[in-house]
Amino acid sequence: MGKIIVEVCCGTAAEAYHARNAGADRVELNSALSLGGISPSIGAVRLVKKAGIRSMVMIRPRSGDFCYSQAEFETMKADAIALREEGVEGAVFGILNPNRTVDRKRCRELMEILGGMETVFHKAFDETADWQGTLDTLVDLGVTRILTGGLQARADDGVPIIREMIAKAAGRIEILCGGGIRKDNVRRIIEATGCGQVHFSMRKTEDRFFTGTELRDLIGCARDAGPD
Repeated sequence: MGKIIVEVCCGTAAEAYHARNAGADRVELNSALSLGGISPSIGAVRLVKKAGIRSMVMIRPRSGDFCYSQAEFETMKADAIALREEGVEGAVFGILNPNRTVDRKRCRELMEILGGMETVFHKAFDETADWQGTLDTLVDLGVTRILTGGLQARADDGVPIIREMIAKAAGRIEILCGGGIRKDNVRRIIEATGCGQVHFSMRKTEDRFFTGTELRDLIGCARDAGPD
């Protein structure tokens, strides 16, 4: 395992600046973190890109479940085109069927639009009925990485499954560990799972964000858990 990669989930361009200044390797750019994160404005995307911050940009037309109407899917495709034209590094999405399987057809359409940029299947993964089959499906689709809490809201509770996921992935797809990661558990999660990437939100609680010092401390704890 090499250097631990730290990704910070941000709800605005200003939060992305704070994450970069605190030492994050990349950000996941959203809006409305209180709703679980939805697609950001193109203005925010452009500001983060102009600042040279490596960003994975959310494509999610609304909060709630991950089964989308045709109009919602058309919105996702339009967003994907816009992100490709802006030259962002990567996109984050997740589309499921009502039976909790991956919607292969729609995911493939998005992948084709996005072209060669990095792609992340978000925590919709943790709501699928068969994580092992889902992982294989995402490998077949060519997705770059999966964001997961090991089928749990908190990665702390999903450690055994995350470890299994990393073993099953076997380098075919990256596993990004996220969900309730904090200064007091990040080392334990990294050491227990062997994950090389962690993801956490700027939002410490529903109505409170990490300060710059807290963010630097958390990132430092993650880095300290990696190899010397």
